[in-house]
Amino acid sequence: MAKRAKPPTKGGPRASKFPKVASGELLTLLDFVRYAVSRFVEAKLVFAHGTTDPVVEAAFLVCETLNLHPDQFESFATARVTAHEAKAILDVIARRVTTRKPAAYLVNKIYMRGMPFYVDERVIVPRSFIGEVLDSHFSGAPDDAGALLEDPASVKSVLDLCTGSGCLAILASRHFPNARIEAVDISRDALEVAARNIADYGLEDRVKLHRGDLFTPIGDARYDLIISNPPYVDAEGMAALPRECRAEPKLAFDGGADGLDIISRLLKEAGRHLTLQGGLLCEIGRGRELLEAAFPQIPLLWLDTEDSNGEVFWVAAADLCAGIRPNQRKNIGVH
Repeated sequence: MAKRAKPPTKGGPRASKFPKVASGELLTLLDFVRYAVSRFVEAKLVFAHGTTDPVVEAAFLVCETLNLHPDQFESFATARVTAHEAKAILDVIARRVTTRKPAAYLVNKIYMRGMPFYVDERVIVPRSFIGEVLDSHFSGAPDDAGALLEDPASVKSVLDLCTGSGCLAILASRHFPNARIEAVDISRDALEVAARNIADYGLEDRVKLHRGDLFTPIGDARYDLIISNPPYVDAEGMAALPRECRAEPKLAFDGGADGLDIISRLLKEAGRHLTLQGGLLCEIGRGRELLEAAFPQIPLLWLDTEDSNGEVFWVAAADLCAGIRPNQRKNIGVH
């Protein structure tokens, strides 16, 4: 039996009360962005899905509705829109306010590192800091003092765990041109979205998808690099998720009571699946102190980005293995 739609919560915005705009009151792209910002602020929306504030999100929605890349906004900011386009823009603004769904779901698109990816409610909206870390620490530039792997071209294999929409696997394919990329997720729905994005970029021959629980579907395979943006929200955080985030799959957020359920498994199991020169790159959110307390024997290198501090770590295979008890090392190829 189909579920009945829930009525709007008290005090929340209702479609019938959404302000009407007379024809000709808003003319240019900039006019519509200003109008959207006013509505978003009035509705107290939350911005955590690839855009960080109401202005950026408004520009994103206006551009997507008009089939413009976000980078083109300034070029067309003072251009007028047609009556048909105005109706479409006002409709998406209203839906963002009344449904509280992430903007990316409304237009089925998100950008990471300037690259577009398809998304819908089957996957979490991608917003990992790992994309920036791949640019800053795996560029292969001769003067890159922060390089974590000397030569990206020498990387032959990459594993993306908890791949979701597949965006990190696709970004990895561009950074490591000679690598085979494998990506794992436990969600069949997520893998359907990932397959679509992989096909959109023509990477079916380079990126292979697996369904299963972390390392289970890849057997004894080893990789030069493992990347992961796993579920890491703790119980307190899950209870306080804003309405926008509650529109996303719970499975993609829930990291257990302390947020470390999946990340602890990664640290314990990754060594068995890394080559001796490899390493693990993982996003953890705000659980740094808990993780360091749980694994004091493993030297984690914390990597900051433009918008994060201490939320992504790197650990080389040798350091990961050094933190494992001697009687366990034979299981991961270290003697």
